Amino acid sequence: MNSNYLESVIKQFEYYKMLGEKTFAQISDEKLFYQFNEESNSISMIVKHLWGNMLSRWTDFLNSDGEKEWRNRDSEFENTIQSKQEMISKWEEGWNCLFDTLNSLKEEDLYKIIYIRNQGHTVMEAINRQLAHYPYHVGQIVYFGKMLSENAWQSLSIPKGNSQIYNSEKFSKPKVKTHFTDEFLNPNSDSK
Repeated sequence: MNSNYLESVIKQFEYYKMLGEKTFAQISDEKLFYQFNEESNSISMIVKHLWGNMLSRWTDFLNSDGEKEWRNRDSEFENTIQSKQEMISKWEEGWNCLFDTLNSLKEEDLYKIIYIRNQGHTVMEAINRQLAHYPYHVGQIVYFGKMLSENAWQSLSIPKGNSQIYNSEKFSKPKVKTHFTDEFLNPNSDSK
């Protein structure tokens, strides 16, 4: 089940990365830097924060505290990114750091203790912590992107008013088990 856990969280992180990227594609470059007011964050600032957090948390993940001494969290909330290209570069660097680390983990690593700000977490707890944190911010990006695109927004999920059509289509097909379901229910099967 633990190898399924790692595969599952990687797929979840990939999904949220994709939502962010589909949002970036729908809004003009200059709107990536728009702040509603001084207290709010632009999309580029949220990306910068995710980048800083990802590099800090996932670099040398099993050996050093997840809050690195070189991280300057406060500067992540300054609107200093100069271009969409620079923002995307930070976005990719952060996600690559996360995925490289997750792909290097083994089942036996999941119950090891790592530290974030001197607070102990199992590896699984630390992953879950970030699996809650990153979608929170990606949700902000999507919500803000939807407002900034005005009426040109293309839904990233089921469009408003189409739930019945979507559900009818899904329920018209046979039930599908994922390979995770198969492996969980039949751990000795050869379904991999």
